[in-house]
This record gives sequence, C-alpha cells and structure tokens, in this order.
Amino acid sequence: MAVTDEAIEKIKEMIVSGALRPGDRLPKESELAAELGLSRNSLREAVRALSLIRILDVRQGDGTYVTSLDPQLLLEAMSFVVDFHRDDTVLEFLAVRRILEPAATAMAAARIEDAQLDALSAQLDALGPNPSVEELVACDLEFHRGIVQSAGNSVLCSLLDGLSGPTTRARVWRGLTQEDAVSRTLHEHRAILAALRDRDAEAARSWATVHIASVEQWLRSTL
Repeated sequence: MAVTDEAIEKIKEMIVSGALRPGDRLPKESELAAELGLSRNSLREAVRALSLIRILDVRQGDGTYVTSLDPQLLLEAMSFVVDFHRDDTVLEFLAVRRILEPAATAMAAARIEDAQLDALSAQLDALGPNPSVEELVACDLEFHRGIVQSAGNSVLCSLLDGLSGPTTRARVWRGLTQEDAVSRTLHEHRAILAALRDRDAEAARSWATVHIASVEQWLRSTL
C-alpha cells in the first residue's frame, strides 16, 4: 500500500470509529502525524485527497475539519466522475436508472404530499400537449427529481441525480427522432402521477419502469 493510501486509510478509520465526528476539527498536523505514525508530507497528501472528495474541509488559517458527511455532499464526487462518461456507456447508465428509479417512485407513493402532486400536475398542464423537445426534457428532469426527493432517501436521491445527466442527450435525441416520443412521455408522466395519487406503489413502480425502459429500448435499437 502506498504511503498516501495508508494515511487515507488511517484517517478513514478515525472517522468510521467515531474518534473524529462530522464537524470535528483535526488535531494539528504535527500531532496527528505523530499519533498515526505518518510523515507530515504523507498526511498532507491524504488530507488533500480527502478534501477533494468532500470528506474533509480545509479552511485556510483555521484548520481542517470533518465535513457533515451528508450523502449528497459525498456523492458530488460521483457526479464529477459521471460527467466524463463515454457515449457507449449511456445504455449502462439507463440500465442502472431503470433499476433504482422505479424503487424510488414506489417509495414516494406512500410519502409524497398532495401539494407536491398538485405542483407536478400543474407543471405538466403548463407544458401543454405539444412542447418542444428541449422543454419536455427539462420538465422530465424536474418531474423525476421531485418524485425521487419525496421518497425520503437522500442517498438514493443523490445517486439518481448524478445518473440523470448522462442520459439527457439520449432523451433529446429520442424526442427529435422518434415520432411519438413526446406524446408517449407525457402519457407516461400522467400515468405515474395517477398511480402516486392513488398511493399505489406497485402501479407507480410499473409505470416508472415502462417509462425509463422505453428510452433504453429505443436507444438500444438505434445503436
């Protein structure tokens, strides 16, 4: 194991064990290096690496702190990596989304508030029956984000938020080239919303699966 990797592991162990908690300030560099049996250079590199993935927060002139360790904060690093996807991996992103998002939609059926359902319905009404592809895709992103946020699981929400970006271009492409893509998407959104209003988790799950799978199936046949 490289020296820097060893330093990262030792700091991670302190956080996992509870010796360092969210919001805690790390001991002075010289003290922590001596406590962990590390050189100050390797400790410094480890701190730099952990700050990049939002585990630590280096505050100039103040010290280094453990962040809140909030899932959304930690998963920002995944979103950064996802931004570098290749076009030939879009199907894989869609496949993962097809596994996770129907589960989140089913969870939302029991938790989503009537006011949120009304807001989603108003959003679809404002879009009208013949939106542009760009308007539809923008609405699609907000529609799904609103439902997933209502599932009550911040980790799942952050994961799906990170996965939605790489599939945006495929959605636009489908809307421009598939004859009934816009009307089908609007119909599926209404069906998902109706299932959520009925508090029918399995119907919500099924419609969400159909909705995402249709994009995946179209892209697979096109490629």
